[in-house]
Amino acid sequence: MDTQQNTALTHALAEVPGPLPTSGVIHISLPHTDRFTVVGNHLAQHPDLSCTAVGIAVRIQSLPQGAKVGIKALAAHCREGEKRIAAALRELEAHGYLRRVRDRLPSGRIITRTVFCNRPTALLHPRRPAEAPPQPAKPEPAPAPAPVPMQEPAPAPVPMQEPAPVPVCLPMVAPPAPEVPVALPTPSAPLFVPRVPPPTAPKAPRRPLPQPSELTPELDRAATTFLSDLHRHAPQFTLSEDDVRRLVPGVAAWLERAARTDAIRRALTDDPPQPLKHPAKLLAHRLTELLPPAPPGVDDLAALDRPRPRFTVTPFQTCEDCDRAFRSPTPGHCRDCRETRAAYAQAAA
Repeated sequence: MDTQQNTALTHALAEVPGPLPTSGVIHISLPHTDRFTVVGNHLAQHPDLSCTAVGIAVRIQSLPQGAKVGIKALAAHCREGEKRIAAALRELEAHGYLRRVRDRLPSGRIITRTVFCNRPTALLHPRRPAEAPPQPAKPEPAPAPAPVPMQEPAPAPVPMQEPAPVPVCLPMVAPPAPEVPVALPTPSAPLFVPRVPPPTAPKAPRRPLPQPSELTPELDRAATTFLSDLHRHAPQFTLSEDDVRRLVPGVAAWLERAARTDAIRRALTDDPPQPLKHPAKLLAHRLTELLPPAPPGVDDLAALDRPRPRFTVTPFQTCEDCDRAFRSPTPGHCRDCRETRAAYAQAAA
């Protein structure tokens, strides 16, 4: 008797009109009298928005004017972190629900305003006002000629007034005409230009798994042994037989490039995500993205060992007369002293 029956729910189900479905959700719709927000199905069932973005949009739509809707302000009242909230806001901005505009105050200060639109498609494709169709009722003032039949002295003019299409021409000059140029510029300029692609954008195809130049029996055996023994060093990397056969070419490509087994194991298993759901996919990604370069050839190594040309540096010498430093392979006198000695010798001659 510890199981309590919800009698209120039972009565509510009994009041649902029509037969109850055998599967799926059953709606119990109770009218709201206060504290409610109207949300369109275009947002609640948007095919390209994540559930986080839809929830953030509903929360923003329920807030009053002037409420803080920044990333930190929303994170203070939501369980989602700042990264998920930022991604959701980018999705809403990409689909037209959210817009950030820069505005200049009369004081000259520039601020950023956040604008949220509950129906962005209505901005792109505005409908003509519903009051426009009743405007043909304006010809009703045309009954002004109706008093004319009271002038029955001349019944002939009456049929001439009936075919007069003057009132009929009035609906042709309908006021909605000036609405057309207002709606034309709006679609020409996009309201929002997404800077970051949404999470639902198509992703680039994955790079293929590296292949060795020749999968020899020795490489195949070594790669198979390495993958089969991987779970002893990292228990979370337990692979099936199909996973081992699919990853063998990638490991063989690493072994062909003279990579050591301990280095390969460290590169593939260090710092895995927690929890690790698909170890084979992680290994395939790391085998492809962290592939080391091919080892250099014999000619390349010989070029490194080849002696490089040396440059001869002329040493400094000290002049025997003025003690000035100058560059010369042999000791002696500097240029000025040599010129002075040559001038004295010429004068003495």
